[in-house]
Amino acid sequence: MLSMFEECRAAQGSWRLLAGVLLSATRQQIRYVSTPVPKTAPLYSEIASSPNLARILAAAVFGAALIAGVLLGGKPKAPESWTVRWEVRFWFPTGIVVVERKPNAPESRRVLRPEDRISSSKQQLKNWLAAYDGPDWDIYLSFVQKNFATQPKPIFQNPGFRNHTEGFDLKKIEIETPVQATALLQERASDQMARIVIEVEAAEPHRILRLHPEPIAHAPEWALPHLNEKELIGLTRQRVQELTLADKFAGAVLVAKNGQPIFARAYGLADREHHVPNTLHSRFRMGSMNKMFTAVATLQLVKAEKLKLDEPIGKYLADYPNKELASKVTIRQLLSHTGGTGDFFGPEYNQHRLALRTHEDYVRMLGSRPARFEPGSRWEYSNYGFLILGAVIDRVSGQNYFDYVRDHIYTPAGMTSTGSEPEDQPVPDRSIGYMKRGGAWHPDTDVLPYRGMSAGGGYTTAGDLLRFANALRDNKLLDADNTALLTTGTAAAPDRRYALGFEDHRMNGVRCFGHSGEMLGENGDLEICPAAGYVVAVLANMDPPAATRISTFIANRLPEPRSVRR
Repeated sequence: MLSMFEECRAAQGSWRLLAGVLLSATRQQIRYVSTPVPKTAPLYSEIASSPNLARILAAAVFGAALIAGVLLGGKPKAPESWTVRWEVRFWFPTGIVVVERKPNAPESRRVLRPEDRISSSKQQLKNWLAAYDGPDWDIYLSFVQKNFATQPKPIFQNPGFRNHTEGFDLKKIEIETPVQATALLQERASDQMARIVIEVEAAEPHRILRLHPEPIAHAPEWALPHLNEKELIGLTRQRVQELTLADKFAGAVLVAKNGQPIFARAYGLADREHHVPNTLHSRFRMGSMNKMFTAVATLQLVKAEKLKLDEPIGKYLADYPNKELASKVTIRQLLSHTGGTGDFFGPEYNQHRLALRTHEDYVRMLGSRPARFEPGSRWEYSNYGFLILGAVIDRVSGQNYFDYVRDHIYTPAGMTSTGSEPEDQPVPDRSIGYMKRGGAWHPDTDVLPYRGMSAGGGYTTAGDLLRFANALRDNKLLDADNTALLTTGTAAAPDRRYALGFEDHRMNGVRCFGHSGEMLGENGDLEICPAAGYVVAVLANMDPPAATRISTFIANRLPEPRSVRR
């Protein structure tokens, strides 16, 4: 309202003077009135509880100002979004004045700007976000039952995923029609963005037909800053401390430049029951990060001419139960997750978890299964494929897998705190993993395997991960060509983000490779960014994404390498 009077005041002469009087009065108190003024009220003004002189004065001032404004071109204009009927109440020294439009003016008339109009698809997207981001999961499930014509994707029915992301913020509507909208969302708990497509029914109540999310790189208009080293360390310290205080992180964080640590610190408790803190010597279970060591061992045996990448596994495992699979799936396909060999987690694993003590045990249990698809035809992450690689290494190396990686990877790299000893054997400084159940932390003892295998599950320290990264850089484990082969994304992988046992991706424009690992009660990530000269290693003894949330936060803000600066 005040903006209207300010516009009037901009006119010259007597109008400016009179508008100034009116503006001074309105500034003392202005508010909308939702209840209609009785139709018996005067057409333009009513002065309540005031002498007749006040009524005459108020009407004269307002009328003179309005007439002068029209004559001098300063007529007030309400913004398009204002409703036609409005009221202003303002104090005069002698009473209250109410100004309104004609009582019989249509109250429903409203001129909408284009940005005020909202399609059914956009409205349902906003409705879904409000329910999904809300604090009550049961209310969200009720929303799904009422507003979805088909069941949403499993991740949108999983409260664990909701807790991991902490919900989403709507950043931008890219495309909008009455029945479909495409939008950009930002995870609240991380830097991850997603593009989401929603489709709704054309007829009311416009139930949701499809809700499809796809992770994307950070959109340019919300680009993350590349920090200098001092800023990076300061912000990392602040972020990790915040997460630790919120009980969302316990573990170790290490950042190195040119092979030397520039930030290394441990947080939280290794043993909650006995209040034992994590230290930089704490050994954390690392999940699938073991795959990097298995991949290096495989390429070492290729270099030693004990293996060939494009030979089928049947050449090395002649007794493999499924002969057709063994005759088709190659070593390269196992390394690149294109063999169709599937996972090993499931009812059989759960039933025999503690009895599975060697790679041969896993092959006996699962080796009769057929391939999930024609080997080499597509990419699908396969934990069981890396267990087969462990069985191959057992056969061709002359050592069991665990002795081989100790002698040919851990020892040359100086990794004295890394291994895969059975869980029932004491290991100094090995932290206890904690998983959340019913809102409370519980040890992950009842979900652990007998021991970590070639697909994952061993233990390590942040310092040992840096030693492994340095050994790769210095070609202590493989020559430069084979290291590049292992760490360069293949055409078969989505967006070329997976190589041979290593992930390969860009973090805010900076290329990094390594591997993450996650399971109930454990999470870790190693990011090796050669052009930038940085290594980021984060390990956590709690549910994911405790570690990867921090590693991506750091890697996304690394100082920009000179080679990619504009």
